[in-house]
Amino acid sequence: MQIEPTRLLADLHHLRSFGRHGTGVVRPAFSAPDIAAREWLASMMREAGLEPVFDAAGNLFGLPPGPGPCLMMGSHSDTQPEGGWLDGAYGVISGLEVSRAARDHVPVAVVSFQDEEGRFGVLTGSKIWSGGLTLRDADQLQDLSGETFATARARMAHLAGPGFVDPARFFGFIETHIEQGLWLDLAGEAVGVVESIVGIGRMFVTYQGEQNHAGTTPMDHRRDAFQGLSAFNARLNEALAAVATPTTVWTIGHVEIQPGAPSIVPGRARFSVQWRDGEADRMARMATIVSQTAEAVAAERGLGCTLDQGIPVQPRKFDDGCVRRSPPPRIRWRRAAGAACHQARSTMPPMSPS
Repeated sequence: MQIEPTRLLADLHHLRSFGRHGTGVVRPAFSAPDIAAREWLASMMREAGLEPVFDAAGNLFGLPPGPGPCLMMGSHSDTQPEGGWLDGAYGVISGLEVSRAARDHVPVAVVSFQDEEGRFGVLTGSKIWSGGLTLRDADQLQDLSGETFATARARMAHLAGPGFVDPARFFGFIETHIEQGLWLDLAGEAVGVVESIVGIGRMFVTYQGEQNHAGTTPMDHRRDAFQGLSAFNARLNEALAAVATPTTVWTIGHVEIQPGAPSIVPGRARFSVQWRDGEADRMARMATIVSQTAEAVAAERGLGCTLDQGIPVQPRKFDDGCVRRSPPPRIRWRRAAGAACHQARSTMPPMSPS
């Protein structure tokens, strides 16, 4: 069985051309570059002797001939805004290359899950396929612009088949992925075996204050939504630090301020809060702290408060037999998020998410 590194790298560079932006890629789920990339991937799967199958959620599978059980490899090909060109893509293309090399030895299926990067939710495509989220419920999810998953996936309706690929066809799933942190580099290692996956919680908080003139409204008469956000951020850091481990992380990554004018006191602030940890109990405690802190700050400042909690990803340990069969590098770590087969046991901190 012979891997062809030159072909693998050429395919990675070609996939990068769909939505290339500077040193990265802009290829969000269901965008024109994303759909074009998936159509190209389907053609490459067909060329490799696989049957390309799109499901209703936009997931793309390359299935070996015959009905027998097989190993599945892959990841995702959608990206974050200005995401890395190897993130997700490496897992898909390396799976394709392994399938080519193993064609005469063992059947290997390939998958590119859809919306793994969270345009509409966390790991949307793989959740739908694996039964963790119904297509009906997924269709109600909205991105930051208000577009629904149903509207977005309609752009791929001409590619989608009538049903979903049966998970029972696969006896295992392996995902290769680039490290998005610095731990392998610090340890002088090239490869790590991931054994478990941390959980991800997400909440959107909306503070409703009173929009007013920035030059004439006294400070002690303001209901400034942004000042509520600022106070929340400071207090949340203190509250979460009390329950956090060295590998616990949280982020406010998206903020909308209205009306967004220099001379107007902000009347509305909407922002995201995301937290990650390897223990389900701690994840639940963090969710409670986020909501209680948001409500307490709002009450103190006379702000309205609306909380919209997303569907969490629970921590998961991977199949121990699969992990034991992996090469024995000295590094084993806990990865932050992935379609189905990332993650770890070890003293190493968690990696950045897919």
